[in-house]
Amino acid sequence: MATKTLDDLFHETLKDIYYAERQIVKALPKMARGAQDQKLKAAFEKHRDETEGQIERLKQVFEIIGKRAQGKTCPAIDGIIEEGEEILEEFKGNPALDAGLLAAAQAVEHYEISRYGTLRSWAQQLGLKDAVTLLEQTLAEESKTDESLTALAKSAVNVAAQKAA
Repeated sequence: MATKTLDDLFHETLKDIYYAERQIVKALPKMARGAQDQKLKAAFEKHRDETEGQIERLKQVFEIIGKRAQGKTCPAIDGIIEEGEEILEEFKGNPALDAGLLAAAQAVEHYEISRYGTLRSWAQQLGLKDAVTLLEQTLAEESKTDESLTALAKSAVNVAAQKAA
């Protein structure tokens, strides 16, 4: 059996997040349509646009390492997205819907932040300077989205869900 290296692990994790981003870009429009709060709808739509750019950056990272851009099924992101879909169904028309959707979106963000932080560290270790730059850009976007969602939860969404109770 061939020895697996950090290069191999980097490539496998890159395939994982590539798959995840492609699933996320499909899920965000559903979440936007389901959201009741206009700012939350706008946040989902904005993140969908950002995600398309992140997919393009991932394709560039694949090019840097000389590999074809391809995904690998990621049960973790599939499960997180499924939870968001369950919230859409179970809380439709209810005051807590937006709070649930926002929480599901943050679970996605935290997964992405974890993956991009790891990939950036490994790219540094592997001397992939151009990949580091691309991954840092995406990591910064994901962190900013998470902060924006937290602010929206605290200022409006969670408050609205509680008031209606």
